Amino acid sequence: MLQCLRRVGILGLGLAMTLGLLLPGMTQATSVATDVAGGRQLAAMRVTTSGNGTLTMTPGETKDVTVTWQNAGTQTWSNTGAGYVSLYTHGPKYRVSQFAASTWVSASQVQKMKEATVKTKGTATVSFQLKAPTTEGKYSETFALASESTAWITGGDFTLAINVAKPVAVTVKTTTPAMTAVPVDSGLKAALAMQSANKVKAKAGKTVSLTAGFTNTGSKTWTSYGLQTPDVSVASASNVSFNNSTWIGNKLAYVSKAAVKPGETAYVNFAITAPGVNGTHSAKFQFTANDVTVNDAVIEIPVTVTDGRDEIVTTPSSSPMAGGEPLVNQDDAITGNEITEPMIRIGVLIVDEETDNQVVITSNESDYTVTDTNGNLLAEMTKGKKVTAAWDGTRYTFDRGNGLEKSTYPLRFVPKTANAVLTVTNFDRTVTRGSANADNTFRNVLELRHNDVKSRSWLINEVPMEFYLKGLGETSNASHLEFQKALITAARTYAFYHWTRDTKHDGEGFHVDAYSDQVYKGYGQEVRTPRLSQAVDATRGEIVTYNGETAITAYFSRSAGKTLDWSEVWGGSVPWSKSVPVPCDVGKTLWGHGVGMSASGALCMANDGKLWEEILKYFYTGIALDKRW
Repeated sequence: MLQCLRRVGILGLGLAMTLGLLLPGMTQATSVATDVAGGRQLAAMRVTTSGNGTLTMTPGETKDVTVTWQNAGTQTWSNTGAGYVSLYTHGPKYRVSQFAASTWVSASQVQKMKEATVKTKGTATVSFQLKAPTTEGKYSETFALASESTAWITGGDFTLAINVAKPVAVTVKTTTPAMTAVPVDSGLKAALAMQSANKVKAKAGKTVSLTAGFTNTGSKTWTSYGLQTPDVSVASASNVSFNNSTWIGNKLAYVSKAAVKPGETAYVNFAITAPGVNGTHSAKFQFTANDVTVNDAVIEIPVTVTDGRDEIVTTPSSSPMAGGEPLVNQDDAITGNEITEPMIRIGVLIVDEETDNQVVITSNESDYTVTDTNGNLLAEMTKGKKVTAAWDGTRYTFDRGNGLEKSTYPLRFVPKTANAVLTVTNFDRTVTRGSANADNTFRNVLELRHNDVKSRSWLINEVPMEFYLKGLGETSNASHLEFQKALITAARTYAFYHWTRDTKHDGEGFHVDAYSDQVYKGYGQEVRTPRLSQAVDATRGEIVTYNGETAITAYFSRSAGKTLDWSEVWGGSVPWSKSVPVPCDVGKTLWGHGVGMSASGALCMANDGKLWEEILKYFYTGIALDKRW
C-alpha cells in the first residue's frame, strides 16, 4: 500500500555546513574547520563492534575488543607520523577510564589502528583490551577516533554497554556429541554479533530458517564451531521441542569444521520446527567452539505458534479494522523495549534472462564462504575470487572454478568480515535498465533462493536494518537534514513493521523487495548519499508508534493542499492517518496516494525550521517515537 517517494524536483536543494572539531592529543584547546561542502577530509563509518556494543565481564576480567570503521572521508589514514589515527576515551574526552588496561598507550589513549594506511573506503581496525573494575554494576564507556593533534574523526565515536557481574554457576549435562564447559584461561570466547530474527511467528510444524553470527573475541582460533540446545530449559514451561530434520540427533542444530581466527565472525545457518502447541515459546541455543560450550554465547528467540493445539500462554488478540487486516502488530506492544538491531532481508534481483539466469558473485573487501541454508559449508572463497551460481530447475548449482557443484538447499554467500561488500559482477543497471549507476554492490550476506509461490528465483540481501536504510534511494543527498530524518524514520518504521510480521512476501523468503516497497540500491547508494547516512545514524532505532504499538507509516510525494484520511483511500479507520492541511502544497497536483506524510510538505516544514520529530507528529496524529535498538 505504501507509495514510495520518487526522485522529483522537490528534492533538489543543496546545503553546505562547516563543523568545528576539537583537537585530540596534546593540544586540547585548538579547533579546526572541516569543509563539508567539498567533501569531509576526516570522516568514519563504523562497520563492526565486538558484541554489537554490549559486553559482559566478570570483576577484574580482561577482555579483547575489536572495532572496525570504513574511511568515509577524503584523507588517507595512517598509524604513524603526523596525524596518526588512534582511539581515545571520550564523553568526556581524555577521561581516565575505569576499564583502562595495561596495554593502553596511556590512561586516556587506547590504541592506534592496526593498518599502516587506510585509503578512502578502506577498512580500519582498532583492537584493544578492557580490564573490568572489581565493583559489579552496569557501565557505559564511550570512545572516539582521532587524528593526532589534528581533529576528532566525524563518525568515529561509539559507546560500549558493559555489565560487570560475577559468573553464575550452571551445571550443564553433557550430551552427544559431548561438550564441556570452557576453562577460564582457554582463550575461547565468543560474542553474539547478529541474529536474523529477534522473534518468530509461524504455523505449527513449519520449518523456520535462521542465521546468527558469533565473533571470535578470544585469543584462540576456532577449528570447529556449532550450536546446540542446552539441557537447562530449552523451551517454555511446556518443554516443547524445536527439533528439525536438519539437526544431528535431537540437540545439535549446527556444526562446522571451518576455522575462525580471533576477530573474525562465524555465521551459523540453522533451522527450527515450530512446536505443535499454540502460544509463545523460547528457542534457546548454546554456541560451542572446539567442542566446548562458550560462556555467555547464547541465542534465545521467542517463537509464537499459531494453528496448533490449545494455547498455553494467552496473547493479545488482534482486532481487525473495517475494510482490511490489522495495521499494528499486537506482539510488539511494549513501548521503549529495546532489542538487537534486526537483520532485514530484501529481494534485490529476480534472477532471470537479465543476468542469463545466474549470478556471478565476488567480494573485493573480504574472504567469503558459500554455504547452504542449513549451514553446511560448501566452499571457502578468497577475496577477489568469483563464484557463479544458479537454479537449474531442480537444484542449486555453483562453479568456483572446480567444475559444477550442486546443492539441494538455497545458497548463501557470506563475507568473513561482517557487513563487508559483495558484488554481483554480471548485474549492471546501466546496461540493462538505463540507470545512472550499476548498483550491484551489497553489504553482508547474499542468498540465492528459488520459490514455488511465484516460480522464480530471487537474490536476497540480508543486512542490518540501519545499513538497509543507508542504501535507500528515497531522497537526494542534498535535501534538508531534518526532512531526511523524518523520511528515514517513516521508512524504518515501514520496514520494521514488515520485518515483525514477516507476511508481506510470505513464501518468497524476504521481508521487503527493492522496488515495490521502498527503493533500495544497496552500497552504491550509501556511498553517494553520505548526508543521508548521517540522518540514519542520528535517528538510529527510532520507530513511530501509536499506543505503544508499531504503526505503519504511509508517505507519498505531494498533496494538493491536504493529506487524505486513510478511510478515503483504503477504507477502515486508522487513528494516526487522519487528514491534515499542507499549506505548502496548496494549488499543486496530487502525486501519490495522499495518505500519511507529504514529502513536499515535510520538506517545506524542514526549510521553515521544524525538527524531524515535529514533522512526523504533524502528519501522523497522536503518535510517539520509541527507540527500539
